[in-house]
Amino acid sequence: MADDAGRPSPHRRLPGLVVIEICVATLIFVAIIGYVAFRVRQHQEGLLVRPAGIPASISTRVADMMQLSPVPVTGAPGFTLTDQAGHTVSLASFRDRVVVLEFMDPHCTDLCPIVSQEFIAAYHDLGRLASRVVFVAVNVNHYHLQVADVAAFSSEQRLTTIPSWHFVTGTYPSLQAVWQAYNVAVYAPGPNADVQHSSVMYFIDRQGRERYLASPMVDHTPAGSSYLPADQITTLGQGIAQVARQLSGR
Repeated sequence: MADDAGRPSPHRRLPGLVVIEICVATLIFVAIIGYVAFRVRQHQEGLLVRPAGIPASISTRVADMMQLSPVPVTGAPGFTLTDQAGHTVSLASFRDRVVVLEFMDPHCTDLCPIVSQEFIAAYHDLGRLASRVVFVAVNVNHYHLQVADVAAFSSEQRLTTIPSWHFVTGTYPSLQAVWQAYNVAVYAPGPNADVQHSSVMYFIDRQGRERYLASPMVDHTPAGSSYLPADQITTLGQGIAQVARQLSGR
């Protein structure tokens, strides 16, 4: 369709452009399917490539499950927030202990409960070294900023069984500053919806420096919900403990 001047109407796409768009979309889809198939074959045949800089105590399989990678050794961005007990805590106050840092939604019913189980498994796996490791989560839900929100989640997920657990929250601007400092993207569609956010786990050494970054893998049900078999949660917990143990110097 064209206007009176003979120009193509802006409301109709040219056939050639449609064909190009379809071809590009098809190529992208094929590339994604090919990559997924390659990753499945890696797992099935033990062809995983071990990233450089991974502690020797961590197997290639576990490192792959954690999507573990070293990061430039730089000072972790500081913050001062309030934890689930109403106590003011700062990253600097954890100096001389290893910090495992996550980002969680206190109203999450999907991925965050799984990570919570991994933290509990890691705490138990650390044994006598548990006192040298701190588990911290930063709130990513600006609709639920109250101490009561992070306290309720901590209790529901049994995270309070970890003596060194801190689910920290604060004002929206103060939390935004932490998200940005750690490159965490956050999208909160509404007060009753799970927050979509980057699933990242930072390992910070006893000197307050970033050392490793992880993003543990999950499976999904046909309905799209996240889940992991109990044995994989245990394995990921052991992996978290192994990295923390390495950084503790023990």
